[in-house]
Amino acid sequence: MTMTQTPARRLRCAIYTRKSTEEGLDMEFNSLDAQREACEAYIASQRAEGWACLRERYDDGGFSGGTLDRPALKQLIADIEDGLVDVVVVYKIDRISRALMDFSKLVETFDRHGVTFVSVTQSFNTTTSMGRLTLNILLSFAQFERDVIGERIRDKVAASKKKGMWMGGFVPLGYDAVDRKLVINPAEAENVRTIFELFARSETTASVVRELDARGIRSKRGRPIDRGALYKLLHNRIYRGEITHKGAVYPGAHEAIISSELWDAAHAVLKGHTHARAGRTRAAAPALLRGLIFTQTGAAMTPHHTKRKGKRYCYYTSMDVIRDRPRAELRGPQRLPAAMVEEAVIAEVRRMLRTPEVVARTARTLTKERPDLDENTVVAALGQFDDMWAAFAPRDRPPDGHARRGSLPAEQARVVQLLVAQVTVGENGMDIDLRHDGLGALASLLTPKTEDAA
Repeated sequence: MTMTQTPARRLRCAIYTRKSTEEGLDMEFNSLDAQREACEAYIASQRAEGWACLRERYDDGGFSGGTLDRPALKQLIADIEDGLVDVVVVYKIDRISRALMDFSKLVETFDRHGVTFVSVTQSFNTTTSMGRLTLNILLSFAQFERDVIGERIRDKVAASKKKGMWMGGFVPLGYDAVDRKLVINPAEAENVRTIFELFARSETTASVVRELDARGIRSKRGRPIDRGALYKLLHNRIYRGEITHKGAVYPGAHEAIISSELWDAAHAVLKGHTHARAGRTRAAAPALLRGLIFTQTGAAMTPHHTKRKGKRYCYYTSMDVIRDRPRAELRGPQRLPAAMVEEAVIAEVRRMLRTPEVVARTARTLTKERPDLDENTVVAALGQFDDMWAAFAPRDRPPDGHARRGSLPAEQARVVQLLVAQVTVGENGMDIDLRHDGLGALASLLTPKTEDAA
């Protein structure tokens, strides 16, 4: 009786190779070729099991194993999902990934499509539990090696910067990079000195920007120097001959362009501009809820104003809108009229001050702190809130009865800061969190300390 042997099922094998750097890839026989040759030999040894090597090459030259964003790997995964691959063969496991989480994702993809993973120098097969365990252990060591390399690089950068060495990056205006060192570019350095000198004797930042544009002074990339680029340049300590690293400052190995005196003069003006601008902003557009109002996602809402036909309109605008975040991430109102929100908050404060339970609790608390008071005196004092608020109101009210934004007294803002903890604006309305301890403070301010004072 003759027995016929069933031929083994044909298994299509895809060889994946990778090299972290492009060095040596132009050689006739490079590292990728050596990896592929070893894999082809292993597949040939398994010919009796039906293994056959695919013609397609999946080679990633110059790509790190710490990410899955590699063109050949993406093509391999696409072919696996199309059912064109049965076995993935690599020279070593770290050729396909050095990150444990990334490798876990790849194994899930392989298992989902019935694909086996094999490392020819380590003889692993992911279809067995022991093979999967061993792979994960080795991959953990590969991840550890990658982390150690990263730590070495960071330590080298820190040590080099402590010695004042420039460690690369964008070359600032005034310098050229020669043999990985900063060397002064005379023409650009003169422009940098001009910028500092103009700013040191300027009255406004805008005037400096206009003067730089008139003189044709441009950035390293040939672009006009705007306000943001100007501030960045003025804060760059490289011009003082220094190197910074994580907040620490070290003497640089390069030559300084700006003297200490000129640097200090420019920064004295810069500090004055900051305080003056903040003061002008608060005076021109005071806001009751500055620093108190937020969206339901936690983004702060900041006061803004616009002018149309000579009229000034004030709003609270979400920082998500100002920073131009994707619309899909925005929830709830993002821009609200200031007067509407502020009136709603003051109305809630008035309502609370008329609530018997709140008033009684405040009176009991305050009389314990000030034995010279009785509850009736505190209750009467809290009842004076409307008169106090009206006394703080501006005299020049327009016909509609709303206070002009430009004349809003600081006293009203102080009272709101005392009584309001936070205002949250959401899709379903507005929530106001009040400071109950602020009620006692307000009552204490409104209540005379002695009968003579009353």
